[in-house]
Amino acid sequence: MSKIAFVFPGQGAQYVGMGKDFYEAYPSFRERMSQASSRLGFSMEALCFEEEEKLNLTEYTQCAMVSVCGGITDLLREAGIKPDVCAGLSLGEYAALYACGVFTFEDAVAAVRERGILMQNTVPAGVGSMAAIVGMSAEQVRQVCQETEGRVSIANDNCPGQLVITGEMAAVHEAMEKARAAGARRAVELKVSGPFHSELLIPAAEPLRQMLSEISLSDPCVPYVANVTASYVTDQKDVVDLLARQIYSPVRFRESVLAMYEAGVDTFIEIGPGHTLSSMIRKTVKGVRTVSVEHVADLLQLKEEMGC
Repeated sequence: MSKIAFVFPGQGAQYVGMGKDFYEAYPSFRERMSQASSRLGFSMEALCFEEEEKLNLTEYTQCAMVSVCGGITDLLREAGIKPDVCAGLSLGEYAALYACGVFTFEDAVAAVRERGILMQNTVPAGVGSMAAIVGMSAEQVRQVCQETEGRVSIANDNCPGQLVITGEMAAVHEAMEKARAAGARRAVELKVSGPFHSELLIPAAEPLRQMLSEISLSDPCVPYVANVTASYVTDQKDVVDLLARQIYSPVRFRESVLAMYEAGVDTFIEIGPGHTLSSMIRKTVKGVRTVSVEHVADLLQLKEEMGC
């Protein structure tokens, strides 16, 4: 039987104007943005739709992304399009948890606002970095990291031949050179504000755990696949620990896609800015259907195709 997964992008997919056509077309989307503004104490509309430097600062990026992704998710629900499972890439896991009913919309937005502040402030600027490594397997990249002096490790296993490393800046630079020497097609430093998903973020885990433990969570109405384990989660009691560990652990997105595919998922609906996840999914499993819902036209086309 055909199954649908909702998947949500992570930090880096944001851009000025994301979600604006939904805002103009749907009162319910406008209401969500208003709720986010009220909860956080600043204008989510201005953050997302105007030329605003804050949008690319981690402490603002995350709540903007989850606000837009959550608002679009609501519109799919209203159309009768529902998932059998949800997953997200790093930050996107919080949008997935909203889609699964674990978080309320306002709690999801508030949680990632605090997460963004923690991530931005835990490691001083210039101490850490991240880099994309293309054309090597996860095992090859892991070997390069082990042979590099200093703290560097895999941050993201996105799809076959596409990984991200993270850690101390000097160690990341050395690992990039080692990767090139070992045959990587590309090794490119990323424009990020910190060494996300590295052990350097361990000090942020306990404050994050404490903050999340104060939020009222519900059991998922459909399962989600956790970044840390690449396994299905069906009980809210596991959520806080998984999210606390996620902040310093590798994102196992390739394995998550395989887990969903092996459970019968053949349609992946990417919700929010960009098409990056759809590309990763197609590189991981062949023959599946991927759909990106980034604009109103995408939603209308999907509704027509599904007879909604």
